[in-house]
Amino acid sequence: MLDRKSGNHLIPDPDLVSELLMGMRLVGLNYNRIEVAPPFGLSFGEVEGRAQFHFVARGPVYLRTLSGSLHEMNTGDAVLLPRGGAHSLVSDPEHPCQNIRSFSAAPLCNSVTAIKNCNPDIPCTERALVFSGCMEFDLGGLHPLVGLMPEVMFVSTLITKYPELLPMLEAMERETRQARAGFAGILARLADVVAAFIVRAWVECGCGDSSGWIAALRDPRLGRVILAIHNNPGHDWSLAELAREMGASRSVFAERFLEVTGITPLRYLTELRMRLASQWIGKEHMPIETAALKLGYGSQAAFSRAFKRIIGHPPGSLTARSGNPQLPAPTA
Repeated sequence: MLDRKSGNHLIPDPDLVSELLMGMRLVGLNYNRIEVAPPFGLSFGEVEGRAQFHFVARGPVYLRTLSGSLHEMNTGDAVLLPRGGAHSLVSDPEHPCQNIRSFSAAPLCNSVTAIKNCNPDIPCTERALVFSGCMEFDLGGLHPLVGLMPEVMFVSTLITKYPELLPMLEAMERETRQARAGFAGILARLADVVAAFIVRAWVECGCGDSSGWIAALRDPRLGRVILAIHNNPGHDWSLAELAREMGASRSVFAERFLEVTGITPLRYLTELRMRLASQWIGKEHMPIETAALKLGYGSQAAFSRAFKRIIGHPPGSLTARSGNPQLPAPTA
């Protein structure tokens, strides 16, 4: 598939990306300023499904993932693990690890703590200094993107194309090292912005894999359909209306949509509605009846049947438990 202007590989339409990313939520839950002297091994990510962000203010350190990949991170490097999962930061690839939660932590401000585990005989210049954040990563209707993201996403791959990231990273390095008044809160906000920027840049650069759901974003005609659905998920969309958005017959539209995404247009609409309902009911405490009406269901019973069919349990179960519901894996 070729770009409409350059002839290069097609990337998502910027307007479509902007519209869809407006629903992205990346909320920092807790952060740590970590200062450790080598040798060290710190393990993270026992809470599956939460994103993890690391910024190295003084390196080097090695990032070791559950898959076994090893990445050297130097001063000024930042990385986002969008799905979280078990991983570690180590001074040496072979060094054993200790869970980060087992270290004593001193509060700096709301949600930010300091962890310091240093041999006084080792000078400060040889100690690793890292600012880490555990984040709740919610893309709302864009949930399929999370499953398509790489295991790790490095900011260093974006600097050439997005030089505006450099001042943010330099500010993070200064704030982490100097620990001036109010630095903890500033670092937390900067971490959120840099992590969100990594996600946006990944989408704008083509999302890596051109197959399935992402290919729909890269197809300008299908992209218009997806944008229309996301802008008005509660509308009683018919196949004919969606085909008109694409500028094709119903049969051509339905065949193309299924070919690219792996699911039918109406199934896509239903899955989007249920992901939004999970957000509204489970996290924003919206009444089930209100969510049903907002998403175009004439009765709560019809909505509940659709919700259970897609999510696997009734919507009422969201009000009886905390945390995120387990959504189905992306179908594309």
